[in-house]
Amino acid sequence: MAIVVTGASGFIASCLVEFLNLKGLTDLILVDDFSRENKYNNLTDKYFTAKIDRDLFIHDIHRHSIDFIFHLGARTDTTEFNSEIFDRLNLNYSKILWKYASENQIPFLYASSAATYGNGEHGFSDEHSIEELTPLNPYGQSKQSFDLWVTKQSSKPPFWVGLKFFNVFGPNEYHKGRMASVVMHAFNQIKTNGSLKLFKSHHPNFNDGEQMRDFIYVKDLLNLMWFWYQNQKDSGIYNAGSGEARTFNDLAYAIFSALNIKPNISYIPTPEDIRNKYQYFTKASMEKTISAGYNLPFYALEDAVKDYVIHYLQNDTNF
Repeated sequence: MAIVVTGASGFIASCLVEFLNLKGLTDLILVDDFSRENKYNNLTDKYFTAKIDRDLFIHDIHRHSIDFIFHLGARTDTTEFNSEIFDRLNLNYSKILWKYASENQIPFLYASSAATYGNGEHGFSDEHSIEELTPLNPYGQSKQSFDLWVTKQSSKPPFWVGLKFFNVFGPNEYHKGRMASVVMHAFNQIKTNGSLKLFKSHHPNFNDGEQMRDFIYVKDLLNLMWFWYQNQKDSGIYNAGSGEARTFNDLAYAIFSALNIKPNISYIPTPEDIRNKYQYFTKASMEKTISAGYNLPFYALEDAVKDYVIHYLQNDTNF
């Protein structure tokens, strides 16, 4: 019986493939749009049974004997405002997979997003109703729409979990361009210029660089997904963050420290196209996950940044 991983050549999913390999699991069906050459290295030296184009897989899914689905594939560009793209790739594709998993009793884990929380006016608890959440962009809305659709279904997989990914960073994001993590962008700036530009604050309650996010290292996220793969109970929607809110200045100082370079930070205006859709504070409430039995510690931000910089970014190495 195979494990399906969608979005397999992308950042998080390709790390998951390696993680599963390290756990001794190699009967993997990798699903994605594999036409992008800049993602090829993400699957180098990884073991799997098949690579299948995402559109072909939907038509031929019944041909495969599937034990578990990790549905991580999605359009994740928060600066894209064509909702039709998100409807096709994030919403409708997910519905097809969910229905198949329900009809065939296949456990199903999918990636939601902290973008569903919008500007955080309702907090960041995964124990409250999601009905009132208001995302700030079409990407967040596509994840919210699927979460809402899932909760209304009478037919469900035997186990399912939606994970609201917070600000994930780590190896294998080299291809992501503008949407790569602040850590990667900052590392490249510092290595090139010896200095770093961060966005100014355009919010009266936050000083420049003091915008706060829940940054989660991809290795912690992999542990969370493995926990749910092993503990198929308590289905529902859960946060996937570190449980801590840290400033962009904290993040910058951690990168300078990992590189043993004196901090040199300046602040530039946030681009107009995202300024009104910008989250100034996120912090995952992780009590629900801990109550379900998860007990591993999370990387401290400084330790995660150091590991990423020294073992991956400096050597241009994949996970």
